[in-house]
Parts: sequence; C-alpha cells; structure tokens
Amino acid sequence: MTIEPGATIGIVGGGQLGRMLSIAAAQLGYRCHIYDPHERPVAADVAAAFTRGAFDDGDALRRFGDAVDVATYEFENLPVGPLRLLGPKLRPGLKSLAVAQDRAEEKRFIEASGGRVAPWTTVDSFEQVEAAVENLGVPLVLKTRRYGYDGKGQAWVRSAVEAAQAWSSIGEQPAVAEAGVDFAAEFSIILARSADASVARFEPPQNEHRDGILRRSTVPAGPAVLAQAAEAQCVAAGIAAALDHVGVLTVEFFAAADGPIVNEIAPRVHNSGHWTIEGAAASQFEQHIRAVCGLPLGSAQLRTGGAVMDNLIGDDVLGWRDLVGEPGASVHLYGKGAPRPRRKMGHVTRVMPRP
Repeated sequence: MTIEPGATIGIVGGGQLGRMLSIAAAQLGYRCHIYDPHERPVAADVAAAFTRGAFDDGDALRRFGDAVDVATYEFENLPVGPLRLLGPKLRPGLKSLAVAQDRAEEKRFIEASGGRVAPWTTVDSFEQVEAAVENLGVPLVLKTRRYGYDGKGQAWVRSAVEAAQAWSSIGEQPAVAEAGVDFAAEFSIILARSADASVARFEPPQNEHRDGILRRSTVPAGPAVLAQAAEAQCVAAGIAAALDHVGVLTVEFFAAADGPIVNEIAPRVHNSGHWTIEGAAASQFEQHIRAVCGLPLGSAQLRTGGAVMDNLIGDDVLGWRDLVGEPGASVHLYGKGAPRPRRKMGHVTRVMPRP
C-alpha cells in the first residue's frame, strides 16, 4: 500500500530522530504528527501536529491513530501493548520493537537469524552474577535487559571483587552478562527494507564511543571494518528479513579477530547514520519515510568521497558559532535548550570531496 504525498505520518516519540524524520517527510510532501508525553518535544517544532500523551495512554493513542495515515516510532523503549491500537498502520511492526527492547530476546533472535554475539547469559540475582563471572571470565559487562541506551544500565566487571558493585550500580535488575570482546573497531550496518523486501544498504560507518556514547562516525571505514563489511551486511539483511522489518534497521557490530560480532540492533534510524543527510544520495531519514509509505527506496550510495559526523554532547554545543562559520561544516542543532552533561544537543558533519 502506497501512502500518497499530502498524507499524515504519525511518529511516536518526539526527540531529535523524530525531528529529522519530520524534515525528511516534509521534503517528500508529507505532514507529520508527533505523539510524545513531554510538553514541548523538539520534533514538534518542525511537525504539522502534536499530541501530548503518555505512551501507555490507550485512548490518546487510539485518537492519534485515527488522525494519521501511517505510523512509525523513533526509539524502541516503548510499551508494546498500547501500540497494538495502531494496528496495521504501524511500520515497522511490533515484532521489531519487542525483540530490540529486551537484550536477552534480542541475543536469542540474532543467533537464530545467523548472527554471532559474544558469549552471554541472563542474570537475575547476585548469585547468578557470580556464576557468570566464573563461567564467562572477566572482563564482562552487565546490561539491564530493558531501558538501557548511551551506556545507561551498564556496568563492567573487570575482577571478581567488582561484581557486587556492578550489580548494585544497575539497580539489581534483570540483566544479561556478556563477555568482553577483543575487537579492532566498532561499526554499524544501516539498511532500509521495504514491504516488498527490497533492501538499500549504506556504507558501514566506523564508530568511536566514549563513556558509552557515540562520539564520531566515519565513512569510509578503516580496513578492519571493510574486511568484514560484506559478511556483516548479510547478517543484518538476515535479521531484517526474519523480523519482516519495514523501515530503517541498524545493527551494531564489533570487528573481532574471527569475524563480525553483533552488539545490538535498533529498529529505527540511528545516530551513526546522521552522516547520510549530507553524505548519501538519500539519507537514512528519507529512506525510512520512503519505506513506511510504500515508496521505492532511494539510492544509498555515497555522493561524496566520505564523511565524518561528530556528536555535540553537552557543552560541546556552546561552540556552535564557530561551527556554523566553518567552511564545509553542516551543523544540526536539535533545539533542546540549555546543555546538560551526556545529552546529545546536535551534530556536525564534514564531507570529503571525491578523489
């Protein structure tokens, strides 16, 4: 089913990803309607309509669903049950959402789809954490099964004596214990998949994290990533097919000595794909809109010699005047007001000419 230009796309979640999706949708002639519990979400600044409502408010979601022609979501930490009220209008479907928001289910699904993950186990008590340390060795990382992102809900155990503190620091919540991975680089595969199973794949960016937050994505990636890119692309496409995913899907990988290891999946547009706005023929945001509206996918090919995207975290954004005056720098500010530590306030992309 094709959603014609002029129709309304509902976006559940009003953060910067919803904001950039709304901008891409407007360029294709669509209106966007944001659904979010906050008083003034940044996506609402650039959308045609906004409904303020809790993510579990069934009545509000039902009215929102009646007002839109198709719906999507910009992040995965959403209650699945209430979103059933959006019915077949919701793209991607609830399977993608449910798998991605539980780390244990996610890992099982990745393995069943042909991907490899680091050795892992579930932990629900300190005794199980101790057993994981004994069986998996150290270092290992504890990750809460739900609601973890940008390094939140994670704690490293680098020696047995650190286990109790790590368990306490994640709130003694149900978690996975995952063996540390010796890797040469981190990278992501970002693809768009349409309802007819067509797939468009972007060049894999090499990613640099600090304190659990993505700081930089670079395309083209280095040799360690490029040597594993084809295999990783196949793994990501297999995951998307198994989910029957419609829209953009991101799979984060480690480039390890014996091949790519999946870290996690995100059933949505992704921070490591922001470079595509300036660096690809059709950005990840445009591709997502095309996919959920039933349009043909655009080209994901590089239109430059490469790109480097840097996140503006916290006080980094205070240098915006210098950045907007820098020749060749494309600055994206998210309109979040005063900066806060660890908060993504914007990003800047610098593209390289073709050789």
